Amino acid sequence: MKPSVVIFSGTVIALLLGAFLCPVFAQNWPLFTPDGRPIVIPESSIPRPGHIHTNYFFANRPGRNQAQPDPGDETPASVACVYKLVKTIPGCPIATSKNLPTGGVGAIAIVDAGDLPTAKQDLHAFSSYFGIQDADFHKVYVNGKRPPVYEGWDGEEALDIEWAHAMAPKAKLFLVESYLCNSNKCATDPTWEAVKVASDLVAKSGGGVISMSWGDAEWAQERQFDHFFTTPKVVYFAASGDGGIGFTIHPGASPNVIAVGGTFFERDSNGNFLDEYYDDNFDGGGGGISLYEPRPAYQNIIRNIVGNFRGIPDVAAPFCFAPIYITAGQGWNTVCGTSWSSPTVAGIVNAAGSLKKSTKDELTMIYKEYGNPKEHKAEFYDVTKSDSHCMKGWDECAGVGSVRTYKGK
Repeated sequence: MKPSVVIFSGTVIALLLGAFLCPVFAQNWPLFTPDGRPIVIPESSIPRPGHIHTNYFFANRPGRNQAQPDPGDETPASVACVYKLVKTIPGCPIATSKNLPTGGVGAIAIVDAGDLPTAKQDLHAFSSYFGIQDADFHKVYVNGKRPPVYEGWDGEEALDIEWAHAMAPKAKLFLVESYLCNSNKCATDPTWEAVKVASDLVAKSGGGVISMSWGDAEWAQERQFDHFFTTPKVVYFAASGDGGIGFTIHPGASPNVIAVGGTFFERDSNGNFLDEYYDDNFDGGGGGISLYEPRPAYQNIIRNIVGNFRGIPDVAAPFCFAPIYITAGQGWNTVCGTSWSSPTVAGIVNAAGSLKKSTKDELTMIYKEYGNPKEHKAEFYDVTKSDSHCMKGWDECAGVGSVRTYKGK
């Protein structure tokens, strides 16, 4: 796996990709992350019309030692501390936060395209380093045939399985790899059949969650695919995209999916957590009003904000910086994007153990709690800092907010 495209700005990318470019890259992307790390976009995360894309990018420091995670990266323990999933310590510093999530019920399924040949050993390396128990892990090939490796999707798969497992280590974990080829070429997209296979696996395991960190710009016929996210005993999560405010993708836009946006952790020079914020200048997690999906009943409480169409996202979680281990990537790498946010929240909800009968039930509960100021404040953090779009209450930055505790999940 080799990151293939360095993002300089929206203008440069437009010149490079021309008519193949989706609007998501029309904004001016910066050369560096807020803390100065160069941004590298994998092939899989470049949006192209009619093709599903991942939602992550690399943020490795030049000359870093990939034998271990970057010391500035978040860890499963530091995220769990900030989100109050474990016994917390003052400041939740990265270096000394050690308390790990221990929950997990039923199953988590990850739906991706192509094969990660080293999935089991990469997951073991990640878990071993952070002191997480080994996963009850199963790789499933749709139609029983191993897919080829698609450029960039191997990094996506490592990110998905490692962080979903980190948040819910006791859940059975499925990596469902799709394969769609004819005599001429392979389509590097997850398939709807893969979503169905994943749904059946989770339902037969007693229920649980599915995470989909990919998507495509919304299109007029997208609603005909929303039925794939309605299997009983399964709650579906998807990334809201990395295009910033005003850019929405499917399946995150589906009313049958929990759309997960992305935020940043603000830390001081000693690594202590200060605040959580949204950065649209950095083209953070996607958000906006769906172009085609009507407002679902559970969002009636925010009808004055979203009008007649679905608002995105529903909740939010970290956007940067996630350590992942992948053999093909020479060891430890740092990634950012809502591709991290989605499996993280899916794992947290799984570990909460409530096992809702459907995504609708989960979202109905979330928005009901949003309507109770006391419960909302205790269970979500209202992200209002650093961008004019981030208002008090639900907004296109972080939905009802970022998760806090297992209550209401």
